[in-house]
Amino acid sequence: MSRTISTARRLRRAARILLTDPAGCVLLFRFTPQGSAPFWVTPGGEAEEGEDFTTAAMRELLEETGIKAHPGDEVARRGGDYTIFTGEAIQADERFFHVRVAHGKIDTSGHTALEQEVMREYRWFTRGELADWRETIYPLDLCAMLDALPAGNCNTQPAGSSANTPHPGA
Repeated sequence: MSRTISTARRLRRAARILLTDPAGCVLLFRFTPQGSAPFWVTPGGEAEEGEDFTTAAMRELLEETGIKAHPGDEVARRGGDYTIFTGEAIQADERFFHVRVAHGKIDTSGHTALEQEVMREYRWFTRGELADWRETIYPLDLCAMLDALPAGNCNTQPAGSSANTPHPGA
């Protein structure tokens, strides 16, 4: 009797935010999962059941940064088969949105318990730093994604969030 091994991957729908400041720096969070090399990633996360990508982007942006803003139109899509840091093999459907802020103030008090455990650091990166950073940055083509952003295709968020970590230019 032959055994059939399922290779089906769960579809993981995620909304990610390309959060930039007026100088073009982009916010990334550093993940430090136990047993894996640290890596950096844009704010965002998995859409909840029944949640559309835009709503997920708004929720994730608020939870992870304290910024309440409509993310505007989707600016990019990525997909593929991955194994995420928890060890789960998934089929990714990631949608990216661009929000520009007038400040570098971030409030991480909305992080989940898991995020508090593995996302203990964040920083604003310049384009030059992205190209030469010693740890992996996701998405791997982040610089190209940022370069492809149309000047008017983002939502600009005025100052007003509480501070946590200073912007490198501050």
